[in-house]
Amino acid sequence: MADYGILVDYEWCTGCHTCEVACQMEHKLPVGQFGMKVAEIGPWEYGDGKWQYAYLPAPTDQCDFCAERLSAGKQPTCVHHCQAECLKFGPVDELARELGKKRKQVLFRN
Repeated sequence: MADYGILVDYEWCTGCHTCEVACQMEHKLPVGQFGMKVAEIGPWEYGDGKWQYAYLPAPTDQCDFCAERLSAGKQPTCVHHCQAECLKFGPVDELARELGKKRKQVLFRN
C-alpha cells in the first residue's frame, strides 16, 4: 500500500465513538480491543472561564487502515461511518497540505 493516512479534525469530533464501534464490528475485535480509539481530553479550566474539552480519535496498533476495504475500493470503516465527518483518508502528501489550513488536526499514517 502506498503512503496513506487518516487526517483527524478533532475540533469537530463529538465523541460519539461510532468510529470505534464500526471498527470493532468490521474486524470482529473482542470487547476492550480497538483499531480506532477515541481519547477524551479534559475537561479542565485554564482561566477566565475557558475550558479544555475535546475528543481525539486515534488508530491503535491493531489498525490496518481496513486493508480489505481499501482493496475493494472503499474507505476505512471509521472514515465511512464518522457522523461528524472529521476523519479523512487519502495520500499523506495531500492530507499534509490540509494541516496548515486550521488548528486542532492530527495526521496518522500507515
